[in-house]
Amino acid sequence: MHHRPPHRPHRGRGPGAAGFGREQVTPIRTLAEREDVFRAVAAAAARAREGRGGWLMVAAPPGRGRTAVLDEAVRRETGEGRLQARWARCAKEETAFPFALVRQLFPAAEDIPFAEPSGTEEQRIFHRLTDLLARAAVRRPVLLAVDDLHYADDASRRWTGYLARRIAGLPVLLLLTECREHPGITGLPPSTGTGVPLPPLSTKTVTRLARAHGLTTGQARTCAEATAGNPALLQALLADLAEAPDLAEVPYLAHGHPPGHPSETGPNRYRDTLVHWLRHHADHLTRHLCLALAVTAQGPGDATGLLREAAALCPDGRTEQVAGAPRYAELLRHPLARAAVLAAADPGELDALRTHVARRLDEQGAPAHAVAAHLLRLARPAEPWMTRTLEDAAEEALRNGGSAEAVALLRHALLGPLDPGRRAALTLRLGTLEFPHSAEAGIRRLRAALELHPDVRERAAAAPVLGAALAVRGRTDTALRVLRQAGGGAGDDEPAHVLRAVAALIASHDATAWRDAVAELRTMAPTAPAAVEPLVCGLVTEYEAGAGLVSAEEVLARVRPRLAAPVHPVLRTAWLGSAATLLQWADRLEEARSLALECLPAPPVPPDLTDVGVQCLLSVSAEAALWAGDFRRVVAENLPLVEACAGQGIRMPHLISMVALARHELGLRDQALEILAVPGEDRADSSWEWNELRYARAVLRAAEGHWRAALDDYLACGRAQGARDFVSPVATPWRSGAALALARLGRAPEARELAEEELRHARRWGTPRTVGRALRARAAALGGREALEALTEAAALLDGAPAPVERVEVLIDLGRARVAAGLGRKGREDLREAHARAARLPAPDPAGPGDVPVTGRLVRETRQALAAVGVRGAPHTRTGREALTAAERRVVALAVEGHSNAEIGAVLHLARRTVETHLTSAYRKLEVTRRTQLAASLNGALLDVASGG
Repeated sequence: MHHRPPHRPHRGRGPGAAGFGREQVTPIRTLAEREDVFRAVAAAAARAREGRGGWLMVAAPPGRGRTAVLDEAVRRETGEGRLQARWARCAKEETAFPFALVRQLFPAAEDIPFAEPSGTEEQRIFHRLTDLLARAAVRRPVLLAVDDLHYADDASRRWTGYLARRIAGLPVLLLLTECREHPGITGLPPSTGTGVPLPPLSTKTVTRLARAHGLTTGQARTCAEATAGNPALLQALLADLAEAPDLAEVPYLAHGHPPGHPSETGPNRYRDTLVHWLRHHADHLTRHLCLALAVTAQGPGDATGLLREAAALCPDGRTEQVAGAPRYAELLRHPLARAAVLAAADPGELDALRTHVARRLDEQGAPAHAVAAHLLRLARPAEPWMTRTLEDAAEEALRNGGSAEAVALLRHALLGPLDPGRRAALTLRLGTLEFPHSAEAGIRRLRAALELHPDVRERAAAAPVLGAALAVRGRTDTALRVLRQAGGGAGDDEPAHVLRAVAALIASHDATAWRDAVAELRTMAPTAPAAVEPLVCGLVTEYEAGAGLVSAEEVLARVRPRLAAPVHPVLRTAWLGSAATLLQWADRLEEARSLALECLPAPPVPPDLTDVGVQCLLSVSAEAALWAGDFRRVVAENLPLVEACAGQGIRMPHLISMVALARHELGLRDQALEILAVPGEDRADSSWEWNELRYARAVLRAAEGHWRAALDDYLACGRAQGARDFVSPVATPWRSGAALALARLGRAPEARELAEEELRHARRWGTPRTVGRALRARAAALGGREALEALTEAAALLDGAPAPVERVEVLIDLGRARVAAGLGRKGREDLREAHARAARLPAPDPAGPGDVPVTGRLVRETRQALAAVGVRGAPHTRTGREALTAAERRVVALAVEGHSNAEIGAVLHLARRTVETHLTSAYRKLEVTRRTQLAASLNGALLDVASGG
């Protein structure tokens, strides 16, 4: 009698959703790589037809297609009436009912009991059933097809063994399937049958099937890795990918997919397949192992190492009792599989596993980030060591440039058990990290931190952070109020002085507050604590330098001795920012940048914008590089920060100005104008930073020949500086710019008046840059012989000074003036030197936007000037002793005498970098590569070189 397979209702929400527990017949699993199994079945069927019956067990883990293979084998062997089939499909729900399996095979037998029989009675039943089978097989050989024997009831399993021991003389094939990893362990007699393996699909076959479904190479690779050749998982994943192709993209490989990824919100047949198996069909130990593997498989490592780590999480480490443990380890290295397995777990169960993993890693001395990867997945850190580890991991992430990762770690740490002081400190740290990404959110967090601090002195230490954040947002009044309130309970001790000093630095963003702050600083200077006094002195000196009350030499005499003095930790960056500002104004550019780099973090670590001292140091670093002519460095170091802060409400007018001027010098006019279009400029306050922006815009307008607009900006800058008592040209030489604009507009008397005033202040300050720049403006206002004299003096002053832009500009004007005065040869020589110096400045990228060649501003202007006096074509840099400039001759002469770069700098009063620049240029002109070759290349002309002849 031929029985059709009993109907098996579909379970789950999509194709294959129930397949890991109760498999469906699908085209994917019917034939692919299963011919070896069908050949073994055909051979056993042939023997059964000859009267030599036997059993054949197809055993495989879930999802391998056991049912599909069984159905196809029965179809093939019952064709043309060769065998008659009897079916039985075991079900987990019927495991407790005696003879449930047998009743499916013998539906007409009426005397099969529904209760467990005695031993004698059971033997009688077994004999009668076997006799019925033998008589049925006489008419036509029988194929008994039993699916999922692992769900069979005990009585039926015993009858299966009874039959297997007697089947050799019967024309019967007992074809079985069972969910097991090893087909050779069956409990049936090996003399009458064997097990047939059902291996996973090979990578080649999975790839072929995936490509046949129209998937890309990357998607096919995902299919191979995320299914481990399991046909049920493959079927489910192919269906998911048909609806959500980007499911194959796995940028979340290290941490699992993020919320909202298609694996969560889109098709999830793949996930449901694994979840259904774990919840309804896997045994307890297998389920625990898979969860342990999913939890531990966060980092690199092979399946063996992963399994070894997961074993520690299993009861008594009994992973060896789990059939297929290595296979599960390999599968769960893929994030899609991990996400699916974790979806099947209870939250409490996962938290326990993750806590266990994190604790083991911590005890083994694993890096903080490895431990934190598991702690982040807990609902909240429950123990103090967890919060410490999260904080360590946050600092580690920050050192590697992962500020967003550090924020997530600290936010999670704040969910843990913390005493009030610790909570306040972590909140403060988190606020500083959140601020660059969301200024208002960061300020709210910093306010909370300030309120959390239980101690007055701790609040006094935290207040400057909030004050700096408010200041860079343009809320100077609020920042000063916060500092006053925090200092209200600090008395008159050191914390109170610290807050007053910080408040004074922040007050520089407001003209009126700045004047009041300086007055207060002068009052407190005689009694200021030693750890506060350097900053008090620095800020007062900044005011006096801007007010034209001190010279550069006087400033250096004040600053340099205090650089070695101990400073309060809260004030360290503020003091160095003030000192670096003064050193920069005094043209000690290398010293200024060294102080800045001492405190500014190296990329990729972002600067702390809630530190007012760091804000100052960023400005100094950028402007010192600009003054030194290192334009590409200005753009490279500051543009990323400017762009990152642009949409967060954090104002960076000064850095924007520096980037704009650097782009201008590089010849990138449009890009310079673009970045100067700062939103909210119409609401600009009296901060010195906005004066820098006005000045930069004036420079660009003047370069375009828009003299009237440039003059308006220069004068606006001057009015704003005057409101701050800032009359010196050390920072924004607006009078020089305005004088040049007035001269071009034909308003010579006004130009002369501004130029003379500028020169008076410049000589009071006394650096070659300020004096030379003012002399150039005076020359433009005066014209004639007086202009020639002013430019000659300016060129002499700037020769060797760390002011390459000003030097080239003066040489261009001097060359033109000399040609106009009839001194053509000298004038052309000046222009050629100007071009050579301009060519040594950092050049723009080979091509600008749209691959359009770009030329630096000064190179372009020197070429135009040379062409105007009859020199055609771009001049080539000359070689030989005659090509050396006067400054290069002096440096070379001392180098030939054996002096080091530091000694040469001390003798000639040059920065070490300037000495190196002169030597590099001299090497090129003299066509040598080493210092020892200099003397020979000069052919004994040391006296001429030293004298400049």
